[in-house]
Amino acid sequence: MARRYDTNDATDRITGLREAGSAVRRGELVVLPTDTVYGIGADAFSSEAVNDLLDAKGRGRNMPTPVLIGSPNTLHGLVTDFSEMAWELVDAFWPGALTLVAKHQPSLQWDLGDTRGTVAIRMPLHPVAIELLTDVGPMAVSSANLTGHPAPEDCDAAQQMLGDAVSVYLDGGPTPGIVPSSIVDVTGKVPVLLRAGALHAEELRKVVPDLEVAN
Repeated sequence: MARRYDTNDATDRITGLREAGSAVRRGELVVLPTDTVYGIGADAFSSEAVNDLLDAKGRGRNMPTPVLIGSPNTLHGLVTDFSEMAWELVDAFWPGALTLVAKHQPSLQWDLGDTRGTVAIRMPLHPVAIELLTDVGPMAVSSANLTGHPAPEDCDAAQQMLGDAVSVYLDGGPTPGIVPSSIVDVTGKVPVLLRAGALHAEELRKVVPDLEVAN
């Protein structure tokens, strides 16, 4: 039976974050608010939990799950060949609605789907998400919807779609917006904007003037 906690209530927030952290460490799924939409998350280093996440969404391995982190410092243990321009993007836009596609450390024992040696990684601008990520470490997080359905802006919508596939729901009220994060590929010499979301090319080019836009 799924448990739900109101993170706008001080007592419920403490209990909910504790229960969510325990659930993640047990390899279970949680739903959490972010600065874009609600996400469904699992321990990024548990291949079984990530597979359960994909199954809950009805999503294939050909669409790998992004990773959320609670601090830019966590990047040092997760990515390799991270350029100076990539760090400039982190400094300018994290925490926030910017996802970076980078080469992950070959030694990492995780299975996020068919990533071909890369990981899509972000630090969200949401206190509940950051508190949970700081507690449990990197999480595989995707929008908390069934594949093909709209991404949820509130916890009710997420719970109606995912039900008891999720152990703990953290209800932070409506999310600030439904515009997805922008995605920039930093695996090459020049950053490439793969998806313009909350951040447009003009804004990103103020930090990395050489930014290219994918066709």
